[in-house]
Amino acid sequence: MTAEPTRILVVDDHRMFRAGLRALLEGEPDLRIVGEAGNGADAVRLAAELRPEVILMDLRLTGDRGGLDGVEATRRIVAATPGAAVVVLTSYGTQADVVRAMTAGARGYVLKAGEPEELFQAVRTAARGDLGLSPQAAARIVGHLTDPEPMLTGREVEVVRLVAQGLSNRAIAAALFLTEATVKTHLIRLYRKLGADNRTGAVSAAVRRGLVELDHSP
Repeated sequence: MTAEPTRILVVDDHRMFRAGLRALLEGEPDLRIVGEAGNGADAVRLAAELRPEVILMDLRLTGDRGGLDGVEATRRIVAATPGAAVVVLTSYGTQADVVRAMTAGARGYVLKAGEPEELFQAVRTAARGDLGLSPQAAARIVGHLTDPEPMLTGREVEVVRLVAQGLSNRAIAAALFLTEATVKTHLIRLYRKLGADNRTGAVSAAVRRGLVELDHSP
């Protein structure tokens, strides 16, 4: 008796990327896309409605309704839909991103720049209940476990990324729905953890440690 294909929900805010991913996965007879979502709120809803075995989740969901990035959407799906395995498929492979995703409950992590076979293997592995990690993601996890330097929290990573974009404390507070006093507290903790004296030093240290990636696109 032939086993049923693994049912997959694709979550990415770029329609053309979702179309390309569908075309890629349709070539695998044991994998089947049953739904697509362009934001975290729809991902949580469709995961509950469709009950896929695997959710392919992008981390950065720009312009998302409800403010859910891929990490928060993963956390909610894992809590609300037992048995669903989230595999992160993203362009971002910093240690902070990998650790945040896995801590939220993801069962896999693959980079978009990787080979298709890495994705197929991660999906099949996660569907079996095991961890499906690309070699790069696995290395980040090992680095986190062996790194004596203090790890930034998810909120601290968000703050330092916005600092790297040149945003003021007021702008960061507005973007993250925080008070300016809370942003200042996060910055003090960032400086201590990164061994920095100012915003420029904090960003440089975070980039050097692979905690954040600067966007060099035009």
